[in-house]
Amino acid sequence: MVQKKKTAPALPEADATSAVKRRGRPRAYQPDVALGKALDLFRKDGFAGTSLDDLSAATGMNRPSLYGAFGDKRELYIKSYQRYRDDARAAMVDIFRDELPIRQRLERIYGLALGIYLSGEAGPRGCFTVMTAASEAVFDPEIRGLVLEGFSEFDKAFAGCFRRAMEKGELTTSVDATVLAHLASATIHTIAIRARAQVPRKELEAIVKGAIDVMVGARAK
Repeated sequence: MVQKKKTAPALPEADATSAVKRRGRPRAYQPDVALGKALDLFRKDGFAGTSLDDLSAATGMNRPSLYGAFGDKRELYIKSYQRYRDDARAAMVDIFRDELPIRQRLERIYGLALGIYLSGEAGPRGCFTVMTAASEAVFDPEIRGLVLEGFSEFDKAFAGCFRRAMEKGELTTSVDATVLAHLASATIHTIAIRARAQVPRKELEAIVKGAIDVMVGARAK
């Protein structure tokens, strides 16, 4: 269960002399790098399975520094999830925008997704949304909003791909772009879950190929 947001514990006040000595001292860490380390940990172990000690060890920051940079554990989790979504969006945006035949576009999207889901030093980490954020969404309205927003973004992007394919005559206009988009998104979620369960890449690619065959099977005559 997601922990309720708590006010960070007050830290001991330093005296004026020590404050002057610390003033202007550069940070001993890079926030962007630390956030990436936290993201990797949350993505692998989930919210409940990741302790503050784990986060401190992974980022090289003590608890007061973590609080100062990112807030409490829940805030750091949300920031990590937002970072994951931003990175995935940046990686895929060009594929969705480029003018490509629908089959080639889908193959590239799923190929990139598999690359993301199968990455990880200790084994495939799958998808942050499906593997951990969806569980936290049951209890946390803010996380639920982010998850639903992510689902909607994928659905709209896929629907746009199918509508363009219809306009170019690649698909018959009798198909429903929204239904195809939901099927395309469902395939994304399926391969994410199976990747985390260490299903071999060849089997995942076979699932993708079969799904694409179904989605582009309604060709214009």
